[in-house]
Amino acid sequence: KDIRVVSTWTDLTRDSAVYLLFTFSAIKVSQFIYRCFQSSEMSSFSMETHPEALRRERILSSKLYFNVPESKVSIIYSSAYDISFMGIEKLHPFDSTKWRRVCKFLVSDGFLEEKSIVEPLEASNSDLLVVHSLNYLNSLKSSATVARITEVPPVAFFPNFLVQQKVLSPFRKQVGGTILAAKLAVERGWAINVGGGFHHCTAERGGGFCAFADISLCIHFAFLRLSISRVMIIDLDAHQGNGHETDLGDDSRVYILDMYNPEIYPYDYSARRFIDQKVEVISGTSTDEYLRKLDKALEVAFRNFQPEMVVYNAGTDILDGDPLGLLKASYTLKISPDGITSRDEKVFRVAREREIPVVMLTSGGYMKSNARVIADSIENLSRQGLIKTQLDSAST
Repeated sequence: KDIRVVSTWTDLTRDSAVYLLFTFSAIKVSQFIYRCFQSSEMSSFSMETHPEALRRERILSSKLYFNVPESKVSIIYSSAYDISFMGIEKLHPFDSTKWRRVCKFLVSDGFLEEKSIVEPLEASNSDLLVVHSLNYLNSLKSSATVARITEVPPVAFFPNFLVQQKVLSPFRKQVGGTILAAKLAVERGWAINVGGGFHHCTAERGGGFCAFADISLCIHFAFLRLSISRVMIIDLDAHQGNGHETDLGDDSRVYILDMYNPEIYPYDYSARRFIDQKVEVISGTSTDEYLRKLDKALEVAFRNFQPEMVVYNAGTDILDGDPLGLLKASYTLKISPDGITSRDEKVFRVAREREIPVVMLTSGGYMKSNARVIADSIENLSRQGLIKTQLDSAST
């Protein structure tokens, strides 16, 4: 009888031990699963509630920055920049082949070898989401929205896959060029994207032939990937740069000098309050007067702010006779082609003398002659030693 009692007690003890071990293990497994779920949920919550963390992740994982071999110069262009859409692009006064023609002039004039031009990658959706909202990018799946932005009404009647391929893809490629230009500028002192400068587009809205905010994107990439902490935007396009002003106007790391005609599009009075130095040049302003105002503006800007990089939006729609997209000659400025050359030289000189990297974007310009004027200006920068468009034989 005693033996049976001991045996029963032993069985009970063993069963209890197994039960307790199983219970303990189940509790530990449950806790582990809960922690994993909570961690995943918190990570998701963190990304949703901290957009800067998500922006950082997208910038660091982007492929738009890549190493450019020494056999290339700091001029960025791709044949994919040019917009050709069954001829309807001609309904807009903007010369949608301007970028190709600029490079053609530089090559034919002996200032540039075609093989030395840098071709950028096209910005992906993830890249664009660094600044743009998903709602905005989804809105571009409507051809009618793209028609409004490009100011070409017939675009609204085309299937969106064609609009994406023929209109938005070239814009994405130019965005890639603007972003890469900052990296090249920091490495080599200067870079020119023969395109870009879509300064009317904000994170939430496009307009004025600007579908993506390449300037805002370029600067956010530079902040993180290039450790840049202060950027000056010098916007000398004839139109107010309301896009980057809306996106970056509250950022103390960015100083905005905008010299524009207040009598024309976009009439964005809300964005004007974000301009650090506003220089209004009314219709009919002469070359000499324009250059005097520019000299003063540059002096004030660099006295008040010490940038680590300059983004120069070099629109040529200030040229005498340029319709500015309004087809009204009375609203044009009266700047000569030589005035454009002097203007660009002044900006490059003030930056290069201070050893500040400068990124140039070609932005607006609505006459066929604009391509020739841009090429002449770039050639002058090369002659002045402010940029180097030809490689040494040793580097090639």
